Amino acid sequence: MSTALDSRLVGFARALRGHGVVVGTSEVVDAGAAAHVLGLEDRERLREGLAAALLRRAGQRQVFDDLYDVWFPAALGDRDGVLSEAPPATVQDRRTRAAELRDDLARALAAGDERALDELAARVVAELGALANAATTGSWSAQQALDSLAPQTAIAGALARMQDADEDAPGGSGDGSGGSGGAGSGVSGPASGASFASRFTRDELRSEVAAFRRRVETETRRRNAEARGADRISRYAVRAPAEQTPFLLAGPAELDELRGAIQPLSRKLATRLAARRRRASRGSIDIRRTLRRSLSTGGIPIRPALQHASPHRPDLVILCDLSSSVAGFSRFTILLVQALATQFRRVRILGFVNRVDDLTDDVIGAAPGSDLSHAFDDLSRMTRWHRNSDYGAVFADVVEHHLDAISHRSAVLILGDARSNHTDPQFDMLREIAGRARHVSWLNPEPARMWGSGDSVALRYSEIVDMHECRNVAQLREFVSRLLPV
Repeated sequence: MSTALDSRLVGFARALRGHGVVVGTSEVVDAGAAAHVLGLEDRERLREGLAAALLRRAGQRQVFDDLYDVWFPAALGDRDGVLSEAPPATVQDRRTRAAELRDDLARALAAGDERALDELAARVVAELGALANAATTGSWSAQQALDSLAPQTAIAGALARMQDADEDAPGGSGDGSGGSGGAGSGVSGPASGASFASRFTRDELRSEVAAFRRRVETETRRRNAEARGADRISRYAVRAPAEQTPFLLAGPAELDELRGAIQPLSRKLATRLAARRRRASRGSIDIRRTLRRSLSTGGIPIRPALQHASPHRPDLVILCDLSSSVAGFSRFTILLVQALATQFRRVRILGFVNRVDDLTDDVIGAAPGSDLSHAFDDLSRMTRWHRNSDYGAVFADVVEHHLDAISHRSAVLILGDARSNHTDPQFDMLREIAGRARHVSWLNPEPARMWGSGDSVALRYSEIVDMHECRNVAQLREFVSRLLPV
């Protein structure tokens, strides 16, 4: 038992590392000690003990919970006490079975029965989620089960059951007492209160349905982990934390989650940038003042005197690709820079697809958190005859019309995947921009292994300017806090 538990903890820690959670040897040792003390009888108590031993940040809890359910499952195979029928053989049988399960779901939602919801999730996966083709025999799909069940349609049934229960309860509207129709009470007040209560209950039921979806997904991962192995399911079926989600693969929900993290992230980065600027203001050693100070310590220069440089904030020029392939990455970075604008003397934002448009007034002039979709979605001013990126034409446009924005005080930040769609890359134009600026950095959301593949000229551009892989929020935060010139 001890050896099996220890090996499972090691695999669990390895899966956490694979999702960007820093877990060292000492944390694994602490988790092992906690597991041996807490025992395996209470899963939730063990979950909290391992979380306390292995986690350092609150934002890592979701991925921890998902992986915990894979490595420490609630059951093996079919759950005890859950009577599941064989998967339906025909489309009509599947629809009938889904309707029956939907009625059970409405009943469990109305009663608020957590145990019944857990058992129902197991039945939904077993009866509606089994994959039928030979290549996937023994596997389950949460998406297939939820599409067949359509749990959101159970809200109306659950609400009707709750209203019927209220009417049948003592003192309810169906017992003949007339509690809400007394003289002088009026009709609009109680009716308005009932309408508000109905809307509130409906919102609660929506939240319960979302939680039921997560139950189905958790049950599906458990069954698949048993069939395919916990390592495989940990890699491919558990979503990475928001800060590890690749910008190019993030959907609308993930991008909304990332945008919600901009303000707290910007406050942390602003503190780090200010600290870097204070350290950078300390210049070289002043020999004369250092020798004068050493007279008080017998000629030993214990306290060197530094020549403090004049504090200044640099200019920042952002050249960002807003074509469809990298628009999510560019927009997130622009919103982050908007929140950090006070750390720079002047910020200039130039958006492009194959022609440059100045977005500075639209972005920097807007209030933090305001809707900037109008600035990003109007691509008519950033395109000529097509909607594909043309980096060479863009660099030539910058040199011809926007070179006055770049000076020896300017840090230029280029955002894009460096895919020129087989057009002329015009390396000389980029060299002219780099020669005029204080520093030029290129953030590429594609993995470094893909640079130079297909129509990518990233490797050639990286010979002219510093190009950094920036696939997710973690890498972007690392660049801003350590490498962005201040």
